[in-house]
Amino acid sequence: MENDLSDINTAVREASYWVSLLRNEMSKSVVGQRYLIDRLIIGLLTNGHILLEGVPGVGKTLTIKTLAQAIQSEFKRIQFTVDLLPADILGMVIFNPQTLQFSTKKGPIFSNIVLADEINRASARVQSALIECMGEKQVTIGDTTYPLPEVFMVLATLNPIDHEGVYKLPESESDRFMMKVRVEYPNRMEELRILQTHRSISQQSVIEPIITLDQILQSRSLIDKIYIDEKIEDYIVDLVTATRTPSAKLGLKGMIENGASPRAGIAMSKCSRAWAFLNGRGYVIPQDVKDIGLDVLRHRIIPTYEAELQGFTSEEIAKRILNGVRVP
Repeated sequence: MENDLSDINTAVREASYWVSLLRNEMSKSVVGQRYLIDRLIIGLLTNGHILLEGVPGVGKTLTIKTLAQAIQSEFKRIQFTVDLLPADILGMVIFNPQTLQFSTKKGPIFSNIVLADEINRASARVQSALIECMGEKQVTIGDTTYPLPEVFMVLATLNPIDHEGVYKLPESESDRFMMKVRVEYPNRMEELRILQTHRSISQQSVIEPIITLDQILQSRSLIDKIYIDEKIEDYIVDLVTATRTPSAKLGLKGMIENGASPRAGIAMSKCSRAWAFLNGRGYVIPQDVKDIGLDVLRHRIIPTYEAELQGFTSEEIAKRILNGVRVP
Protein backbone atom coordinates (compact mmCIF):
# COMPACT_ATOMS: atom_id res chain seq x y z
CA MET A 1 0.00 0.00 0.00
CA GLU A 2 2.82 2.41 0.87
CA ASN A 3 4.50 1.70 -2.47
CA ASP A 4 1.24 2.32 -4.33
CA LEU A 5 0.70 5.61 -2.48
CA SER A 6 4.27 6.66 -3.24
CA ASP A 7 3.74 5.91 -6.94
CA ILE A 8 0.51 7.93 -6.99
CA ASN A 9 2.24 10.83 -5.22
CA THR A 10 5.02 10.85 -7.79
CA ALA A 11 2.59 10.63 -10.69
CA VAL A 12 0.49 13.50 -9.33
CA ARG A 13 3.51 15.75 -8.76
CA GLU A 14 4.68 15.14 -12.32
CA ALA A 15 1.25 15.48 -13.92
CA SER A 16 0.12 18.61 -12.02
CA TYR A 17 2.94 20.79 -13.36
CA TRP A 18 0.51 22.59 -15.67
CA VAL A 19 -1.63 23.92 -12.80
CA SER A 20 0.87 26.62 -11.76
CA LEU A 21 1.56 27.42 -15.43
CA LEU A 22 -2.16 27.89 -16.04
CA ARG A 23 -2.55 30.11 -12.98
CA ASN A 24 0.36 32.29 -14.08
CA GLU A 25 -0.92 32.58 -17.65
CA MET A 26 -4.40 33.57 -16.50
CA SER A 27 -2.90 36.16 -14.13
CA LYS A 28 -1.73 38.10 -17.20
CA SER A 29 -5.35 39.07 -17.82
CA VAL A 30 -7.10 38.37 -14.50
CA VAL A 31 -5.97 40.26 -11.40
CA GLY A 32 -6.41 38.28 -8.20
CA GLN A 33 -9.36 35.87 -8.14
CA ARG A 34 -7.12 32.92 -7.20
CA TYR A 35 -10.05 31.32 -5.38
CA LEU A 36 -12.24 31.52 -8.49
CA ILE A 37 -9.51 30.26 -10.81
CA ASP A 38 -8.83 27.23 -8.62
CA ARG A 39 -12.53 26.34 -8.49
CA LEU A 40 -12.77 26.55 -12.28
CA ILE A 41 -9.80 24.18 -12.58
CA ILE A 42 -11.50 21.80 -10.12
CA GLY A 43 -14.61 21.90 -12.32
CA LEU A 44 -12.53 20.94 -15.34
CA LEU A 45 -10.84 18.09 -13.52
CA THR A 46 -14.05 16.67 -12.04
CA ASN A 47 -16.24 17.09 -15.12
CA GLY A 48 -18.59 19.28 -13.09
CA HIS A 49 -20.61 22.46 -13.57
CA ILE A 50 -20.31 25.59 -11.44
CA LEU A 51 -22.64 28.38 -10.31
CA LEU A 52 -20.94 31.77 -9.95
CA GLU A 53 -22.56 34.41 -7.78
CA GLY A 54 -21.21 37.94 -7.70
CA VAL A 55 -22.08 41.54 -8.42
CA PRO A 56 -21.48 42.86 -11.95
CA GLY A 57 -17.93 43.90 -12.82
CA VAL A 58 -15.88 41.60 -10.57
CA GLY A 59 -14.38 39.64 -13.48
CA LYS A 60 -16.53 36.54 -13.82
CA THR A 61 -16.82 36.64 -17.61
CA LEU A 62 -13.21 37.72 -18.09
CA THR A 63 -11.92 34.85 -15.96
CA ILE A 64 -13.97 32.27 -17.84
CA LYS A 65 -12.93 33.58 -21.27
CA THR A 66 -9.30 33.63 -20.18
CA LEU A 67 -9.54 30.02 -18.97
CA ALA A 68 -11.03 28.93 -22.31
CA GLN A 69 -8.17 30.60 -24.19
CA ALA A 70 -5.53 29.03 -21.96
CA ILE A 71 -6.77 25.46 -22.41
CA GLN A 72 -7.38 25.54 -26.19
CA SER A 73 -11.12 24.99 -25.88
CA GLU A 74 -14.23 26.17 -27.67
CA PHE A 75 -16.09 28.82 -25.67
CA LYS A 76 -19.62 30.16 -26.10
CA ARG A 77 -21.48 32.78 -24.08
CA ILE A 78 -25.26 32.73 -23.83
CA GLN A 79 -27.01 35.81 -22.45
CA PHE A 80 -30.11 34.55 -20.67
CA THR A 81 -33.15 36.79 -21.06
CA VAL A 82 -36.86 36.41 -20.41
CA ASP A 83 -37.61 35.81 -24.12
CA LEU A 84 -34.92 33.15 -24.61
CA LEU A 85 -36.19 29.84 -26.03
CA PRO A 86 -34.78 26.32 -25.52
CA ALA A 87 -34.01 26.16 -29.25
CA ASP A 88 -31.75 29.22 -28.87
CA ILE A 89 -29.53 27.10 -26.61
CA LEU A 90 -29.90 23.55 -27.89
CA GLY A 91 -30.44 24.10 -31.59
CA MET A 92 -33.28 23.21 -33.94
CA VAL A 93 -34.36 21.23 -36.99
CA ILE A 94 -34.65 23.48 -40.06
CA PHE A 95 -36.55 22.72 -43.27
CA ASN A 96 -34.89 23.76 -46.52
CA PRO A 97 -37.60 24.50 -49.14
CA GLN A 98 -35.08 24.30 -51.98
CA THR A 99 -33.81 20.80 -51.22
CA LEU A 100 -37.03 19.69 -49.47
CA GLN A 101 -34.89 18.26 -46.68
CA PHE A 102 -34.55 18.81 -42.95
CA SER A 103 -31.19 19.67 -41.38
CA THR A 104 -30.08 20.16 -37.79
CA LYS A 105 -28.55 23.41 -36.66
CA LYS A 106 -26.74 22.84 -33.39
CA GLY A 107 -26.90 25.53 -30.72
CA PRO A 108 -24.14 27.12 -28.62
CA ILE A 109 -24.44 24.37 -26.00
CA PHE A 110 -22.19 22.23 -28.24
CA SER A 111 -19.03 23.79 -26.85
CA ASN A 112 -16.41 22.84 -24.27
CA ILE A 113 -17.07 25.78 -21.95
CA VAL A 114 -20.50 27.42 -21.93
CA LEU A 115 -21.12 30.63 -20.01
CA ALA A 116 -24.79 30.91 -19.07
CA ASP A 117 -24.80 34.58 -18.15
CA GLU A 118 -27.47 35.56 -15.58
CA ILE A 119 -29.13 32.17 -15.87
CA ASN A 120 -31.93 33.12 -13.49
CA ARG A 121 -33.30 35.71 -15.95
CA ALA A 122 -34.66 32.99 -18.24
CA SER A 123 -37.92 31.14 -17.67
CA ALA A 124 -38.11 27.75 -15.97
CA ARG A 125 -38.74 26.16 -19.37
CA VAL A 126 -35.39 27.35 -20.66
CA GLN A 127 -33.56 26.49 -17.45
CA SER A 128 -34.98 22.97 -17.48
CA ALA A 129 -33.66 22.52 -21.02
CA LEU A 130 -30.18 22.52 -19.50
CA ILE A 131 -30.94 19.60 -17.17
CA GLU A 132 -30.45 16.91 -19.82
CA CYS A 133 -27.31 18.65 -21.07
CA MET A 134 -25.75 18.90 -17.61
CA GLY A 135 -26.86 15.53 -16.27
CA GLU A 136 -26.63 13.27 -19.30
CA LYS A 137 -24.07 15.17 -21.41
CA GLN A 138 -26.34 14.90 -24.41
CA VAL A 139 -28.91 16.98 -26.33
CA THR A 140 -32.09 15.80 -28.02
CA ILE A 141 -33.10 17.83 -31.07
CA GLY A 142 -36.21 16.51 -32.77
CA ASP A 143 -35.98 12.73 -32.74
CA THR A 144 -32.18 12.57 -32.59
CA THR A 145 -29.92 12.61 -29.55
CA TYR A 146 -26.45 14.12 -29.93
CA PRO A 147 -23.54 13.67 -27.48
CA LEU A 148 -21.85 16.76 -26.07
CA PRO A 149 -18.05 17.15 -26.05
CA GLU A 150 -16.14 14.99 -23.59
CA VAL A 151 -14.79 18.12 -21.95
CA PHE A 152 -18.00 20.04 -21.28
CA MET A 153 -18.65 22.51 -18.48
CA VAL A 154 -21.53 24.91 -17.84
CA LEU A 155 -20.59 28.01 -15.87
CA ALA A 156 -23.70 29.92 -14.86
CA THR A 157 -23.64 33.38 -13.30
CA LEU A 158 -26.15 34.77 -10.81
CA ASN A 159 -26.62 38.44 -9.96
CA PRO A 160 -27.32 38.66 -6.19
CA ILE A 161 -28.54 42.25 -6.20
CA ASP A 162 -31.31 42.10 -8.83
CA HIS A 163 -34.71 40.80 -7.78
CA GLU A 164 -36.92 42.03 -10.63
CA GLY A 165 -37.25 39.97 -13.78
CA VAL A 166 -35.50 36.93 -12.32
CA TYR A 167 -36.70 33.38 -11.74
CA LYS A 168 -35.75 30.93 -9.03
CA LEU A 169 -33.50 28.14 -10.23
CA PRO A 170 -35.32 24.77 -10.11
CA GLU A 171 -33.87 22.60 -7.34
CA SER A 172 -33.34 19.74 -9.80
CA GLU A 173 -31.15 22.03 -11.90
CA SER A 174 -29.37 23.69 -8.99
CA ASP A 175 -28.39 20.29 -7.60
CA ARG A 176 -26.66 19.42 -10.87
CA PHE A 177 -24.13 22.18 -10.30
CA MET A 178 -21.19 20.62 -8.51
CA MET A 179 -20.24 23.85 -6.73
CA LYS A 180 -21.52 27.33 -6.10
CA VAL A 181 -18.74 29.89 -5.92
CA ARG A 182 -19.08 33.41 -4.53
CA VAL A 183 -16.98 35.97 -6.41
CA GLU A 184 -15.97 38.82 -4.12
CA TYR A 185 -14.68 42.34 -4.73
CA PRO A 186 -10.90 42.71 -5.19
CA ASN A 187 -8.86 44.06 -2.29
CA ARG A 188 -7.15 47.46 -2.44
CA MET A 189 -3.86 46.22 -3.92
CA GLU A 190 -5.68 44.19 -6.55
CA GLU A 191 -7.85 47.20 -7.39
CA LEU A 192 -4.70 49.25 -7.98
CA ARG A 193 -3.25 46.56 -10.23
CA ILE A 194 -6.50 46.49 -12.22
CA LEU A 195 -6.21 50.22 -12.87
CA GLN A 196 -2.57 49.86 -13.94
CA THR A 197 -3.36 46.90 -16.20
CA HIS A 198 -6.16 48.72 -18.00
CA ARG A 199 -4.42 52.03 -18.67
CA SER A 200 -4.59 51.39 -22.40
CA ILE A 201 -5.79 48.74 -24.79
CA SER A 202 -2.23 48.18 -26.03
CA GLN A 203 -1.24 46.88 -22.59
CA GLN A 204 -3.73 44.00 -22.68
CA SER A 205 -1.89 40.68 -22.61
CA VAL A 206 -2.37 37.90 -25.13
CA ILE A 207 -3.20 34.59 -23.48
CA GLU A 208 -1.18 31.66 -24.77
CA PRO A 209 -2.49 28.06 -24.70
CA ILE A 210 -1.00 26.18 -21.75
CA ILE A 211 -2.75 22.82 -21.86
CA THR A 212 -4.80 20.80 -24.32
CA LEU A 213 -8.11 19.06 -23.73
CA ASP A 214 -6.37 15.68 -24.08
CA GLN A 215 -4.09 16.58 -21.17
CA ILE A 216 -7.11 17.48 -19.06
CA LEU A 217 -8.63 14.07 -19.80
CA GLN A 218 -5.37 12.40 -18.80
CA SER A 219 -5.36 14.34 -15.52
CA ARG A 220 -8.95 13.24 -14.86
CA SER A 221 -7.97 9.59 -15.11
CA LEU A 222 -5.18 10.20 -12.60
CA ILE A 223 -7.49 11.97 -10.15
CA ASP A 224 -9.64 8.83 -10.00
CA LYS A 225 -6.60 7.03 -8.56
CA ILE A 226 -5.91 9.56 -5.79
CA TYR A 227 -6.22 7.81 -2.44
CA ILE A 228 -9.03 8.74 -0.08
CA ASP A 229 -9.16 6.93 3.25
CA GLU A 230 -12.33 5.29 4.56
CA LYS A 231 -12.30 7.61 7.59
CA ILE A 232 -12.42 10.62 5.28
CA GLU A 233 -15.27 9.05 3.33
CA ASP A 234 -17.08 8.58 6.66
CA TYR A 235 -16.40 12.25 7.39
CA ILE A 236 -17.97 13.26 4.06
CA VAL A 237 -21.03 11.14 4.82
CA ASP A 238 -21.29 12.75 8.28
CA LEU A 239 -21.26 16.21 6.70
CA VAL A 240 -23.94 15.36 4.16
CA THR A 241 -26.23 13.60 6.65
CA ALA A 242 -25.85 16.52 9.08
CA THR A 243 -27.70 18.65 6.50
CA ARG A 244 -30.63 16.22 6.54
CA THR A 245 -30.93 15.62 10.28
CA PRO A 246 -30.00 18.96 11.87
CA SER A 247 -29.08 18.44 15.50
CA ALA A 248 -29.52 20.67 18.51
CA LYS A 249 -25.83 20.12 19.26
CA LEU A 250 -24.95 22.24 16.22
CA GLY A 251 -27.70 24.72 16.99
CA LEU A 252 -29.55 23.81 13.80
CA LYS A 253 -32.60 21.91 15.02
CA GLY A 254 -35.59 23.03 12.99
CA MET A 255 -33.40 25.20 10.76
CA ILE A 256 -33.21 23.05 7.59
CA GLU A 257 -36.17 22.37 5.30
CA ASN A 258 -34.25 20.19 2.83
CA GLY A 259 -30.69 18.93 3.03
CA ALA A 260 -28.09 17.88 0.50
CA SER A 261 -28.72 15.01 -1.90
CA PRO A 262 -26.35 12.07 -2.51
CA ARG A 263 -24.88 14.14 -5.34
CA ALA A 264 -23.32 16.34 -2.64
CA GLY A 265 -21.30 13.47 -1.20
CA ILE A 266 -20.15 12.39 -4.65
CA ALA A 267 -19.20 15.97 -5.51
CA MET A 268 -17.33 16.42 -2.21
CA SER A 269 -15.29 13.28 -2.83
CA LYS A 270 -14.43 14.28 -6.41
CA CYS A 271 -13.60 17.88 -5.52
CA SER A 272 -11.45 16.79 -2.57
CA ARG A 273 -9.35 14.58 -4.85
CA ALA A 274 -9.08 17.38 -7.41
CA TRP A 275 -8.00 19.81 -4.66
CA ALA A 276 -5.34 17.32 -3.57
CA PHE A 277 -4.18 17.19 -7.22
CA LEU A 278 -3.91 20.99 -7.34
CA ASN A 279 -1.71 20.77 -4.24
CA GLY A 280 0.50 18.06 -5.76
CA ARG A 281 -0.66 15.25 -3.46
CA GLY A 282 -1.75 11.73 -4.31
CA TYR A 283 -3.96 11.44 -1.23
CA VAL A 284 -6.79 13.39 0.40
CA ILE A 285 -6.54 14.93 3.86
CA PRO A 286 -9.50 16.19 5.97
CA GLN A 287 -8.55 19.81 5.28
CA ASP A 288 -9.17 19.20 1.56
CA VAL A 289 -12.78 18.36 2.39
CA LYS A 290 -13.16 21.47 4.57
CA ASP A 291 -11.58 23.70 1.91
CA ILE A 292 -14.13 22.77 -0.76
CA GLY A 293 -17.04 21.74 1.48
CA LEU A 294 -18.72 25.14 1.58
CA ASP A 295 -18.73 25.42 -2.23
CA VAL A 296 -20.41 22.03 -2.50
CA LEU A 297 -23.04 22.56 0.21
CA ARG A 298 -24.06 26.23 0.08
CA HIS A 299 -26.59 25.84 -2.76
CA ARG A 300 -27.94 22.46 -1.65
CA ILE A 301 -29.31 23.46 1.76
CA ILE A 302 -32.76 25.04 2.01
CA PRO A 303 -33.40 26.83 5.32
CA THR A 304 -36.80 26.74 6.98
CA TYR A 305 -38.97 29.83 7.22
CA GLU A 306 -38.12 30.10 10.91
CA ALA A 307 -34.40 30.01 10.12
CA GLU A 308 -34.76 32.81 7.58
CA LEU A 309 -36.65 34.91 10.13
CA GLN A 310 -33.66 34.54 12.45
CA GLY A 311 -31.26 35.58 9.68
CA PHE A 312 -29.84 32.11 8.96
CA THR A 313 -28.82 31.63 5.34
CA SER A 314 -27.89 28.37 3.68
CA GLU A 315 -24.26 29.49 3.74
CA GLU A 316 -24.30 30.15 7.48
CA ILE A 317 -25.86 26.73 8.08
CA ALA A 318 -23.22 25.05 5.92
CA LYS A 319 -20.45 26.83 7.85
CA ARG A 320 -21.88 25.63 11.17
CA ILE A 321 -21.94 22.06 9.91
CA LEU A 322 -18.36 22.22 8.61
CA ASN A 323 -17.16 23.70 11.91
CA GLY A 324 -19.25 21.41 14.11
CA VAL A 325 -18.90 17.93 12.63
CA ARG A 326 -15.96 16.04 14.13
CA VAL A 327 -12.91 15.83 11.87
CA PRO A 328 -11.16 12.42 11.71
